[in-house]
Amino acid sequence: MSGRKPLLVIAAGGTGGHMFPAQALAEAMLRRGWRVRLSTDARGARYTGGFPHSVEIEQVSSATFARGGALSRALVPLRIAGGILAATWRMWRERPDAVVGFGGYPSIPALAAAVILRRPRMVHEQNGVLGRVNRLLARRVDAVACGTWPAELPAGVEGIPTGNPVRAAVFERAASPYIAPGDYPMSLLVMGGSQGARILSDVVPGAIAALPAEIRRNLRVSHQARPEDQDRVAEAYSASGIDAEVQPFFRDVPRRMSEAQLVISRAGASSVADISIIGRPSILVPFAAATADHQSANARGLVEAGGAILIPEARLDVATLVAQMEMVLTNPEGAEQMARAALSCGKPHATETLVELVETLSRKGKA
Repeated sequence: MSGRKPLLVIAAGGTGGHMFPAQALAEAMLRRGWRVRLSTDARGARYTGGFPHSVEIEQVSSATFARGGALSRALVPLRIAGGILAATWRMWRERPDAVVGFGGYPSIPALAAAVILRRPRMVHEQNGVLGRVNRLLARRVDAVACGTWPAELPAGVEGIPTGNPVRAAVFERAASPYIAPGDYPMSLLVMGGSQGARILSDVVPGAIAALPAEIRRNLRVSHQARPEDQDRVAEAYSASGIDAEVQPFFRDVPRRMSEAQLVISRAGASSVADISIIGRPSILVPFAAATADHQSANARGLVEAGGAILIPEARLDVATLVAQMEMVLTNPEGAEQMARAALSCGKPHATETLVELVETLSRKGKA
């Protein structure tokens, strides 16, 4: 048994916001010689394409109270309980050296099993306000790592500021040279997080069409839209003669972001982290319905540093967006300054900090 590789179980929910930092930690721990298993549900499994092939993917039974009818919601506790029982049995046999949760209901089974079996465990919260699951578990884990700082924590819980880890594909583009806007082809990246965003699909195509012709003719747009919005968004760009690629999910966001003169995005924690590591000017539209308005908290650092412009969802309309886009795209010096300011907010050592936390936790568990 002396040659056994230490085992890390990563538990994460079904959105890119949970899965991307989980992927970053998985990549780093594999390089350190650990075995890594990802515990997620069917929704989360859709985001595992970028994970290294050596990561073991385990689909667990989980559910959320946020979707489905009354019967579906009534069955949620049973589904979660079934997932916890299965995870506890597997964990009892394998005795992982550490368990790390990144939030979302699918992270409950593995973390609950770690609590039951007293395995070393921690959670990482990407946002400035703890999500429901991480808040529920905050007092039952050995450490709470915070991607956004300061973070709003439950009374009596101390957080450890780590920053948000970014995937290797993002890190490879860290501090890429920025080409300021000018009278030549320019790229614009529009993304509403891994789930897309209806309001950006509603407003952005019309705003780009309303830009002055001398700006509009130079623009190439990459727009991440929800599947149900994809066709109408593509048609809106086409009708205005705008060169646009519209997809539900771009697997090469880091490349597109590094080539962009401007990013228009929701203020999800992973998106904000990617923007600050690569260093690009952005217009951020926080999701108004986010728990405790956490996306506004995520955006605060970038906005206060001068790296981003914040438009509250209630104020997002064509005229407002046109004015802000025009301000960035006609001011090369200002855009360069925004790119530098965004870069100053980046936490390039977030993954290393998280790795050290995991290894410290594992050592304490053996002591």
